[in-house]
Amino acid sequence: MGLLMPLEFAESPRSSLGLEWELMLVDPVTGDLVPEGPALLESLRRAGHGDGVTGELFTNTIEVTSRPRAFVAEAIEDVVERIAAVRAAAEPLGLALIGAGSHPFAQWFEQSVTVSGRYRKFVERTQWWGRNMMIWGVHVHIGVESRDKVMPLIAGLGTHLPHLLALSASSPFWAGERTGYASNRALMFQQLPTAGLPWALERWGDFEGYVGDLVRTGIIEDATEVRWDIRPAPRWGTIELRACDAVATPGELAALAALTQCLVEALSRRLDAGEPITVLPPWYQRENRWRAARYGLDAIIIVDAEGREVPCTEHLAELLETLAPIARDLGCTAELDGVRRILEEGAGYQRQLARGEDPAAVARSLIEEFDAGRPLS
Repeated sequence: MGLLMPLEFAESPRSSLGLEWELMLVDPVTGDLVPEGPALLESLRRAGHGDGVTGELFTNTIEVTSRPRAFVAEAIEDVVERIAAVRAAAEPLGLALIGAGSHPFAQWFEQSVTVSGRYRKFVERTQWWGRNMMIWGVHVHIGVESRDKVMPLIAGLGTHLPHLLALSASSPFWAGERTGYASNRALMFQQLPTAGLPWALERWGDFEGYVGDLVRTGIIEDATEVRWDIRPAPRWGTIELRACDAVATPGELAALAALTQCLVEALSRRLDAGEPITVLPPWYQRENRWRAARYGLDAIIIVDAEGREVPCTEHLAELLETLAPIARDLGCTAELDGVRRILEEGAGYQRQLARGEDPAAVARSLIEEFDAGRPLS
């Protein structure tokens, strides 16, 4: 590895969090994507509600974020408040919103890219794959008090990545076809040069060396272009989980946030105590990611280096019991219990598939769920 590229890691309160939720703008009647992101953002700006709402690669998308918060409930309150402002601005423009990892029937060649040097450069480099990135996700930032913990925490969190992906999976359709995958988004996103599972780097200096190598060879311009499923976010002093599909409701977002916050805190406590963290070999991590994308909550996942396999739902139930004391300490017991509700009511992909084979009906159901703010049977 070449010379290090020093990366300052910002101060961030331990186990604080921030949320990012990518949402689609659609026609309320047809459910098709509409390129009205710039108009919506301008309307929000004029109304004084532009904070925490930004554009994305395509003009059919906005991202709603929370403020940095200590508690999951506070972060969700931020997001819900900002979505209320978005709704108020969207209605006069004839727009509805939906949350899912992919759109049930939209075609990539009908979408327009946001006018931005950054996005134009991205599409110019990635070509067909970049233009096909019609994917929407949830990103959860968790504060880390020391950069020396970042890479060990990422390695440990990778063991639980399939749980988070399976719970959020909501992209079973692509361009009008049923793909056979719970999360087609996961497979699409990994086509980007620096996306997918993180490399097994043990120390912060290893990450600085990795970024330095990529910058020197023109692969990236800076660390923000490292698009791993779980990555350091030096600017914010956080670990950022990026593996999850976008979800349809705030309750599901809260459950993913609470599970991520509790997992990072649990791993951090093990580091503090000098206890070992379970880290799976990369070949098991890759297989787990694929199984979660393919089978969702029906996946059989590998849970230790010896290759022991357990149904994802069974292992999640065990995990919730283990994390219960930590959830109490972090004040997110109610939100963590949302994981059980997902298991009972079905993940997004399961609810979409229950609507049948008609992608238009699936789109209508996504509008209904987002408007209701809860899963609908």
